[in-house]
Amino acid sequence: MTTDVDLTERERAVVNAYQGGFPVVERPFEPAAAAMRDHGVDITATELLETIRDLDDRGVLSRFGPLVNAQEIGGAATLVAMHAPEDRFDEIVETVNDHREVAHNYEREHPHLNVWFVVSVADEDRVAAVLDEIEAETGQETYDLPKQREFRVEAKFYVDGPLDGDGDVEAAGIDRSDLGPTIEPTDAATLAPAERDLVIEVQDGMPLTATPYADVADAIGQDREWVLETIKRFEREGKIRRIGVVPNHYALGYTENGMTVWNVPDEIVPEVGPEIAALPFVTHCYRRPRHEGVWPYNFFAMTHGRSEAESQQRVEHVRERMEEYWDVTANDWDTLHSTQILKKTGIRMAERADANTREQ
Repeated sequence: MTTDVDLTERERAVVNAYQGGFPVVERPFEPAAAAMRDHGVDITATELLETIRDLDDRGVLSRFGPLVNAQEIGGAATLVAMHAPEDRFDEIVETVNDHREVAHNYEREHPHLNVWFVVSVADEDRVAAVLDEIEAETGQETYDLPKQREFRVEAKFYVDGPLDGDGDVEAAGIDRSDLGPTIEPTDAATLAPAERDLVIEVQDGMPLTATPYADVADAIGQDREWVLETIKRFEREGKIRRIGVVPNHYALGYTENGMTVWNVPDEIVPEVGPEIAALPFVTHCYRRPRHEGVWPYNFFAMTHGRSEAESQQRVEHVRERMEEYWDVTANDWDTLHSTQILKKTGIRMAERADANTREQ
């Protein structure tokens, strides 16, 4: 495999080891490095910290820290598709992107629905209003495709590295999430003000120091133990999906992505979903609604590859797995490759967290 950056063997091992499962303790790099040594990677806590810091500085990583699950923090987000005629494409895209609620926007290969964007709002009722505004301003119909069931969100991108005795990439997917406070989840649907402050502080990453959790505590004026306990509880409640390094997958050579969409018989979606989600190269997998006469697909699976050939191979693998469950025809599926990023500002977590914060 080749990447767009040159990585040493140690750097590859670090990227592979901790895309999740990072310890939630006062000095987390010490047990994290010890676990890597147990997997055959000779590295100290200081070297692990310095390696992650250097990878971050070089753009190999997007950030280091918790991956916050916006859905569990508050508000709502939905995927929307629309058609932008070629002669009005730039005008329509600019109008869509001018809406601050639009967080991501991609052009995708499709004969009709070529613009795909995510609307993120603090109030779920605002989604319909935003789409009404976009339709009035552009004269184009929008097709709302909210997530009806999530089967997988696991955007991990491994690079080739030294192999262990079983032929697997050495030290890939180390999990030390067992370390940290013993804390029980709660059923609270809203955030306390201090919890809101914590979410906003860590959403773009944690400080790359020997004591990142303590530094977060200082930044928000909270006790270190409270931060450790709250982050661990958020992990258990699903408000945080995982903690670790977040790779820049483009820098790692994952430049090809295909959104495969399927018209799966409704009655077998609950069975098919977990099977497709279990494929290691599927990063996102959802059930979404159809739109009669325009959009016949109800199942989405996103794959990534490091070349067009690898991407196609992975799509074919998904199709083969689908065929184990029903007779798939050429009309039952499609692959929409992204051709350009039109907007990528990220989810406005602060607004959604603020709207879901209870009074002290």
